[in-house]
Amino acid sequence: MVARHDQTIDPVLLDGLLQARRGTAFFARKLNELPDADLDGDSLLPGWTRRHVVAHVGYNARAIARLVEWAATGVETPMYPSVEVRNHEIDFGATLSPIALRNLFDHSAVHLNVEWRDLPADSWHHKVKTVQGRTVPAEETVWMRTREVWVHAVDLDNGATFKDIPAPVLERLLKDITGAWHARGTDKDLVVEVTGQASPLTYGDTAAASPTVVSGYLPAIAQWATGRGTDGTTSKHDGGLVTPAPPAPAWI
Repeated sequence: MVARHDQTIDPVLLDGLLQARRGTAFFARKLNELPDADLDGDSLLPGWTRRHVVAHVGYNARAIARLVEWAATGVETPMYPSVEVRNHEIDFGATLSPIALRNLFDHSAVHLNVEWRDLPADSWHHKVKTVQGRTVPAEETVWMRTREVWVHAVDLDNGATFKDIPAPVLERLLKDITGAWHARGTDKDLVVEVTGQASPLTYGDTAAASPTVVSGYLPAIAQWATGRGTDGTTSKHDGGLVTPAPPAPAWI
């Protein structure tokens, strides 16, 4: 049987697919390390057990696969009928038996991977719409999935940390989050500095007269920006207390 490969030859897109697939494998490893009974334990997300995280990541793969199908066929297939349906789906998924929950993650990940693999090269630029209402090219689905699997692997609270996430993923994640803050105007007087880089990264209101400057290595800053803790970050304002990050975008 002849092996099947991605239809795209775009090197940037292929690298993105690789990061998404590596993130999926990493999430799978952290999930598989958990005994069934531990799925009932708390995740790092308030109000969500590990079951909720696994259900969300599984159904997210199905939702993104619908967007890829939309790009392939031209037939509009939204991620979800509504945000309420999405939330109900996650709550339902969290009630599944451990084997069904694990199968949901495994099978949905394979399905999405096949949809990506078989998408014709010229269809990656076809427009689709996210659950937030943004119109994006189908190639954006790769990043949408990448951030989900890497960040939620940490949320399983099974030993994974932001240090396990590749630097290019963290950099893009931070750029997206700070960009969303700026668009909403919630970054006033806030400067974010990523230290320890060959080329320092700075985001935020650099024109502020007396800014609150939050600094730290890339993994610590990404953790802080996603609202998942302040360990490893420092502040040059407010007596050294690290200010809470502005609310993260809905997709975090």
